[in-house]
Amino acid sequence: MNSPIPLHPRHRFPPDFVWGVATSSFQIEGAAGADGKGESIWDRFCRQPGAIADGSNGDIACDHYHRWEADLDLIAKLGVDAYRFSVSWPRVQPLGQGAFNAPGLDFYERIVDGLLARGIRPYLTLNHWDLPQALQDAGGWAARDTVHRFVDYAQHVAARLGDRIAAITTHNEPWVVAVLGHEAGIFAPGIRHRGTAMQVAHHLLLSHGLALQALRAQGCRSRLGIVLNLSPIGPATDSPEDAAAARLEDGRSVRWYMDPLFKGEYPADVWQHLGGDVPQVEPGDLEAIRTTMDFLGINYYTRGVVSASGAWDVHASGKPLTDMGWEIVPEGLTELLQRMHRDWTLPPLYVMENGAAFRDTLEGGRVHDRERSDYIAAHIGAVGDALAAGVPMAGYMVWSLMDNFEWSSGYAKRFGIVHVDYETLARTPKDSYLWYRDFLQVQHAKRAAAAALATAR
Repeated sequence: MNSPIPLHPRHRFPPDFVWGVATSSFQIEGAAGADGKGESIWDRFCRQPGAIADGSNGDIACDHYHRWEADLDLIAKLGVDAYRFSVSWPRVQPLGQGAFNAPGLDFYERIVDGLLARGIRPYLTLNHWDLPQALQDAGGWAARDTVHRFVDYAQHVAARLGDRIAAITTHNEPWVVAVLGHEAGIFAPGIRHRGTAMQVAHHLLLSHGLALQALRAQGCRSRLGIVLNLSPIGPATDSPEDAAAARLEDGRSVRWYMDPLFKGEYPADVWQHLGGDVPQVEPGDLEAIRTTMDFLGINYYTRGVVSASGAWDVHASGKPLTDMGWEIVPEGLTELLQRMHRDWTLPPLYVMENGAAFRDTLEGGRVHDRERSDYIAAHIGAVGDALAAGVPMAGYMVWSLMDNFEWSSGYAKRFGIVHVDYETLARTPKDSYLWYRDFLQVQHAKRAAAAALATAR
């Protein structure tokens, strides 16, 4: 295996920096109807003709529900400090309200205890998009009542697991739920209405703030935060029109979430642009949204380039692309993190997802995915650059542990550092897994040396 891009000597990570790997429930668990699990909006969406590129669904996925012990062993052998996973809301509360499902809660308790037994810190996400379909039937995230149902769900899960969880994320990427799910309609639940999308975004943020308040009131000891998908947004050209379009897109995708969370207000330019599509905001909502967080998670994959004249040609820059058609721009992560530190007063930051899809092939029991190793190494370097510039970085997690159901792309796009054969469900660590494992061994050795030096003093 060729060595990937080396890290520069300036890339130094503090001893308490958290190295991890991430997954989500719907993408890996399968067991769609097992042990009392209810239907999610993604279960329903997958059955809409044409919704998923390859016509697949999450009924089996990676069958992690039945293979979790072997999967946790793979995580342990990787040498990470932390594993970020999500709870399937309809698995633990099939209707999204009312009775909780004991077998579902038992499953996540086994995951948590299995991680701890292997010396891995659990990082739990409460909502990684698989809303119970019963709640969608009652209005979904566009209905204010769903806010309160989420708070109840969060309290119940935290009461069961919170004493062993290092960190709890309320929502993963609210922009995706709102815009892709309710404006573009290409993700579940497949609605196409901008006003609905903006109301959904507000309710997601409100439920986040109220859940944090409720969890702290019941004595939850886990660190609490949210995870946003963010990118630096730039104009395609130097024209005033492109600059204005980029500013508006930055407002819709970055500031629409960051400003209420950290300033207690929505950006005025976006509010004006939305006109009659602005959300209904009740007194006290923005104060609740601004509830202090213990951390902020950021998911980064690529930059955004905006043209006022229409879609920008991603090939125009000449930069290499992933199998998703996304530019590989590690310096964009440094730019983003420095901008976040500059424009808002923030808690410690984690990169909670970072990775790339490539057209991997399993040959002779190996997957030689040098491109992915290079991608990960370059982006770890970008985090190191942000740290050197004074950004309060606390951790980095690779997306994803294994190939999985990639939402509307089905199983055609592979993000994993572990290959999954979807016929046999066999797992095979890729070269990128081996690279990350070896990299982490070096980091752990540096950590041990630093601890020994501190003890000697």
